[in-house]
Amino acid sequence: MTQTPTAIIGAGIGGIATAVRLAVRGHRVVVFEAQESFGGKMHQVELPGGYRFDGGPSLFTLPHLVDELFELAGRNPADYFRYQRLDPITEYFFADGTRVTAWADEKKFAREVEEKLGVPAADVRAFLARSGRAYDATAGTFLQKSLHKAGTYLSPDVLKALAALPQLGLTSTMHQRHEAAFSDPRLVQLFDRFATYNGSDPYQAPATLSMIPHLEHGIGAFYPEGGIYAIAQSLVRLAEELGVEFRYNEPVREILTESGHITGLRTDQDTYQFGQVVSNMDVVPTYRHLLPTQPAPERTLSQPRSSSALIFYWGVARRFPELGVHNIFFSEDYKREFEAIFGQQTISPDPTVYVNITSGHTPTDAPEGHENWFVMVNVPHDQGQDWPALVAQTRAAVLRRVSQALGTDIGPLIRAEHVWDPPGIAARTSSFGGALYGSSSNNALAAFLRHPNFSRRLKGLYFCGGSVHPGGGIPLCLLSAHIVSDLMNN
Repeated sequence: MTQTPTAIIGAGIGGIATAVRLAVRGHRVVVFEAQESFGGKMHQVELPGGYRFDGGPSLFTLPHLVDELFELAGRNPADYFRYQRLDPITEYFFADGTRVTAWADEKKFAREVEEKLGVPAADVRAFLARSGRAYDATAGTFLQKSLHKAGTYLSPDVLKALAALPQLGLTSTMHQRHEAAFSDPRLVQLFDRFATYNGSDPYQAPATLSMIPHLEHGIGAFYPEGGIYAIAQSLVRLAEELGVEFRYNEPVREILTESGHITGLRTDQDTYQFGQVVSNMDVVPTYRHLLPTQPAPERTLSQPRSSSALIFYWGVARRFPELGVHNIFFSEDYKREFEAIFGQQTISPDPTVYVNITSGHTPTDAPEGHENWFVMVNVPHDQGQDWPALVAQTRAAVLRRVSQALGTDIGPLIRAEHVWDPPGIAARTSSFGGALYGSSSNNALAAFLRHPNFSRRLKGLYFCGGSVHPGGGIPLCLLSAHIVSDLMNN
């Protein structure tokens, strides 16, 4: 029997960050990863012809959460990881032909909106200021601490959050708030889009989530040198320097327990003993597959899932100077699009298309004169839909939408292609149904209904990553690691 003091299941960004934090505090940590390498959704894709893509996450905000991990270890972050602030952040293409550039400078963005959409710049700035105040008042409570420990509610941060409650919009939806704030439906659509940052529906998600734009427009969007995958690479390098052991191609088959305590885990290679396990897997397969003899929190596991993604990785044999790192091509009917995803569990025939291109900042990501297009559509999680048919239908719709907006037939320019659909996402990352963010945030209490970062029944079992509190996406996964580390060391 091989003994290991602390084990982490899954080398996604949450698991890697947790490993770093625990190693800094003196734990000996072993990370078990089913795949051949680290990163989880934050992997990379390489296609013939010299095209490289970030496989999953493509937007980077709150970079101080990464820097903090190096600083905790007494390292200079810039020796491992560098990034720059994006300006502009996103290019928006509306179905009627209007184009809006989201500049990093708040005043410049507000003027752009006034010029292109006729919405007063003052209205835009007032909305963004309100978004920032809501974020500042609530982040300390709702994002940086466990919502499932009584001590959290004795913190001074709670008083700030309680004072802000009337402004948070718990009884209205994001769409209702945006519709009340802006006279132009195109700007409403632009801000409604931020619901997709945690896989939700702006027509159902609470107006509380209208604070999300502050991450980009108040704090900033950033691009890491070498792409998003460089985040995982740099943190794994740090973890290994701190003594963390990564065991790849070794999926965990069972978490072992006895009398309400964690006692070890089993893989195909060995059985290991230790008293603490952190699961970076989605909570659903953690309970269903790794804890088969333990009662599962059925109410938590049965919550509605977030959206998933259908991603086309295209090597494109031309450069498009009008495109930036982040580009959005909006559908004509946004409400219909979300009804298809969350109501009918299918893909709208006219979906909004997101295109991420990194070769402009990292030239080695594509051959000279070419671009690497990461093309994503929000879709429902896998429930047995006819994905081959949906992929073919959506590919044609994407080409129509983008080709029309750019005035160029994109299809003949595609030199390399790879597709990642919800079943593929589920298979590679163990995300239940391929849902990218675990449960959706389509009701006002969603933050409180997420699974805690610890087990109430099994001493020594903890959870990090996108399916538990505080949620999915790079920043929230990093914050989950912070919460777990504090729980394990207090």
